[in-house]
Amino acid sequence: MKLLITGATGLVGKKLVALLLQQGHNIHYLSTSKNKIQSLPNYKGFYWDIQQGEIDASCIEGVEVIVHLAGATIAKRWTKAYKIEIVESRVNSANLLYRLLKDSNHTVKQFISASGTAIYPESIDKLFDESTEEREESYLSKVVQEWEAAADQFNNYNIKVCKLRTGVVLDGKEGALPEMAKPIQMGVGANMGNGKQMQSWIHIDDLVQLYSFAIQQQLAGVYNAVSPNPVSNAVLTKAIAKVLHKWLFLPNIPRFMMDLLLGEMDYLLFSSKNLSANKIQKEGFVFHFPNIDKALENIYQ
Repeated sequence: MKLLITGATGLVGKKLVALLLQQGHNIHYLSTSKNKIQSLPNYKGFYWDIQQGEIDASCIEGVEVIVHLAGATIAKRWTKAYKIEIVESRVNSANLLYRLLKDSNHTVKQFISASGTAIYPESIDKLFDESTEEREESYLSKVVQEWEAAADQFNNYNIKVCKLRTGVVLDGKEGALPEMAKPIQMGVGANMGNGKQMQSWIHIDDLVQLYSFAIQQQLAGVYNAVSPNPVSNAVLTKAIAKVLHKWLFLPNIPRFMMDLLLGEMDYLLFSSKNLSANKIQKEGFVFHFPNIDKALENIYQ
């Protein structure tokens, strides 16, 4: 099968491309840098400029599945200008692909889009699944709603649309986990706020396998890409300290301190997302790392 991947050089993209190539698929990917475009066996790059609305139309030739992972990181201070970039990098890139398909005799059957868990309401005790219609009134929730609306356009072409609402991705080298682990490794780790806020997380290997599963099963609709066992911030912090053989002895960090350091981005540390993985499990997906201790042991072994 031939697939087109956006965001192929990101945390998820790199590992997904490696897995798909291993499975024998042919990969097209899009790059904003002409100098970084490569043409290797079963792996070929194409140029696009999202701001200018430019894209190499040949990127879509023979492609059956588009996996849309492109998007500016949210782990960067949310200035007014950067907040616009976060939205546009996700929405405008999807719109560019949508216009490309409109003007081409394409073979695309499925569009899989990354999405976020910020769309769900805050919760400590209540477990939310994909059927909930409640929406959080926050900046990131609105980003996710626009992101998913951009993906839903592809239904107009009778293309199956699958949206994977992804929790905190745990990887040892990139993403959130190294940032969480730094203060703990330095002996200054502590819970955020009261530590009760829930963290819906997923091991990077499970996430990549979930994308592969969605492709193989030709899934459509919304799925939570989270482990079956969300944990509180306090439990997660303690689990990281345990696997790193460190002690936690400092008092909890109040939110106002992180607000001074991070501004509005402190939402990432204090929001509480308590989400169910039942829907994807009922489809037959099996998590290799359903529990936080085993996930962290695998990452730091």
